[in-house]
Amino acid sequence: MSNYYETNSTPKTTVQEHDVIMRSRRLLDITGVKQVESFDNEEFLLDTVMGFLAIKGQNLQMKNLDVDKGVVSIKGKIFDLVYLDDQQGDKAKGFFSKLFR
Repeated sequence: MSNYYETNSTPKTTVQEHDVIMRSRRLLDITGVKQVESFDNEEFLLDTVMGFLAIKGQNLQMKNLDVDKGVVSIKGKIFDLVYLDDQQGDKAKGFFSKLFR
C-alpha cells in the first residue's frame, strides 16, 4: 500500500493571499496589493494578485501603505468595490478612459 503514496519533493511556490476587510464602511484593509495605480479622494485603483480593484467613495484617504507586504489601508466612506476583469473589457476600458482624462 505504501506504493500508492507519493512524496512531493518539489518546493511549493508562495502565492500571496488577497483579503479585503471592511470595518463599519469607513475603513478598508486590503492585502495582496501589487501596486497602487491611482487614487484621489473619490476613487482608488489597485493592482492586486486577484486583478484590478476599483474602490469608490467619499473623502477617501490612504491611511497605510506597506509596499513590501502588499498591504493598503483606506479610510473614508466606501460606496463601491469592483474587480475589473477581462470579461468586463468594455466596462474596464470606459473606467480607465474616465480615470485618465
